[in-house]
Amino acid sequence: MFLFVGLGNPGPRYALTRHNVGFLFVDEMIKLGLRKTIQKRIYEAYLLEGEEKLYVAKPLTFMNLSGVAVRMMLKDLNFSDGDTLVLVYDDVWIPLGRIRIRESGSDGGHNGLKSVISEIGTKDFPRIRIGVGPLPEFGDMVDYVLGKFSNDEYERVSRAIDLSVTAAKELVIGDIRKVMSIYNGIETIDS
Repeated sequence: MFLFVGLGNPGPRYALTRHNVGFLFVDEMIKLGLRKTIQKRIYEAYLLEGEEKLYVAKPLTFMNLSGVAVRMMLKDLNFSDGDTLVLVYDDVWIPLGRIRIRESGSDGGHNGLKSVISEIGTKDFPRIRIGVGPLPEFGDMVDYVLGKFSNDEYERVSRAIDLSVTAAKELVIGDIRKVMSIYNGIETIDS
């Protein structure tokens, strides 16, 4: 089983903010074909069409408590050692229009990721980081990530989300290091 969890904040106020690119990723993945929807108080999960058990999900606990929802998802979906959890989230240190895939690592100061690592007790899971940077030199981190995209920024991040979906499909059928070597160097914006 593969479970791709897109991090974000629930509700219309946060819908098109930089912090919600994980939710935008899930929305795009659902377009691949939906077999089943699981609605819980603290998360939504979707079983996608395909031969593999492929789920995408959104925690509904707000970003800083994402781990509570992810821990519950793993329990409810009978997640086991052979299954793969992949987190998808925003990264202010990656330029807008780019993605980075990692096998594992620290939380990098991302509160949603920090919550997941704390709740599930490991940092050893793949992640797809979608660039929303750069953070303005004198900007406030919270204001920036909770800010909405301009039209130009939204167009650029949409291409990065599409690239993330393509990379996610490759992760399901291929080797993560190969996928990293292909997608970590791609520039999705016009120079």
